Amino acid sequence: MKKLLKAYKTEINPTQQQKQKIHKTIGVCRYVYNFYIAHNKEIYEKEKRFVSGMDFSKWLNNDFIPNNPEYKWIKDVGSKAVKQSIMNAEQAFKRFFDGKSKFPRFKKKKNQNVKAYFPKNNKTDWTVERHRVKIPTLGFVRLKEKGYIPTNKKVTSGTISYKAGRYYVSLLVDEDTKVLNNNTNEGIGIDLGVKYFAVVSNIDKPFKNINKTKKVKDLGKKLKREQRKLSRKYESLKIKNKKEGGKATRQNIQKQVAKVQKLHNTLTNIRDNYINQVVNKIVKTKPSYITIEDLNVSGMMKNRHLARAIAQQKFYQFKTKLQSKCVLNGIELRIVDRFYPSSKMCSKCGTIDKTLNLSDRIYICKECGCVIDRDKNASINLANAKTYKIA
Repeated sequence: MKKLLKAYKTEINPTQQQKQKIHKTIGVCRYVYNFYIAHNKEIYEKEKRFVSGMDFSKWLNNDFIPNNPEYKWIKDVGSKAVKQSIMNAEQAFKRFFDGKSKFPRFKKKKNQNVKAYFPKNNKTDWTVERHRVKIPTLGFVRLKEKGYIPTNKKVTSGTISYKAGRYYVSLLVDEDTKVLNNNTNEGIGIDLGVKYFAVVSNIDKPFKNINKTKKVKDLGKKLKREQRKLSRKYESLKIKNKKEGGKATRQNIQKQVAKVQKLHNTLTNIRDNYINQVVNKIVKTKPSYITIEDLNVSGMMKNRHLARAIAQQKFYQFKTKLQSKCVLNGIELRIVDRFYPSSKMCSKCGTIDKTLNLSDRIYICKECGCVIDRDKNASINLANAKTYKIA
């Protein structure tokens, strides 16, 4: 048995009063997150120093709000939810300073990428029953998926999010998980790509690119149409504002925004579900180890012809979910350096063909005469790689 923190995410069905509290908390958290970024930017330009999240929280509660009564609404929601949003912004700054990400960006209301954090304040908080969960400050909220979250485990914290008209709860559960270790001695290699999502060394049929299916293509075309409609509505609003002196209302813009968000959400769910299916099928082959390549995704995205196709594949998410499954199933996940010549090396004799181009889909070895699919050859080379690091 192994102690693990496991995350569960499911849709909830809050009452109208609970929805108002959720929206209020999310709105305040978004505002404070943006306020911290703007305040830090201003202080750095004037005094060349960085304000930590803890110092900003003290200044906000002890200095700014008392001296500016019009901002008292910040304290109308849970203090810990507000503090967590500040800590999230501080973490974004730290990632920027470490060179792991770009400068923190402001969170837009229409993007709905803000979550409300609800810590466990007392023993009864985050009590999970089959059909409902008790959330701090909200009380019991009904679950749409009954019996998914375990009722006899300890919940440490949780967050609530709102996306495309739906409400979700994410719980962090501390549970004893039995790590399986009934794997074979055979290791496998996985080559990720754009033509096929993944080619596995011990599976004959490659995993298709879900973004090339008719359903996803049709949804993509529909999304483009709805986005054009939304753009035209914004343009017509600008024209009306000029004619009426800025008094024109948004009319049906919000309805159109909701349509676009729902289509984005549908496409995201399709891709996420497909990644889960691929990971499960790979893990069910029970390999002793899995080898993947450390792809330079940010570098690949600079190619404007492939950027969208690469972004839709969600390679990082695949790696994260595969790593999680490997931990639960006792599988060693190996990461090979991005400069490892997996595609240019012959899987039979080890000869490296430096003249191989991206357009060459069949690998033909000039030394031993081996003829093999380029991606299959790469997956076999990854499985046989001797230099790697453990994820």
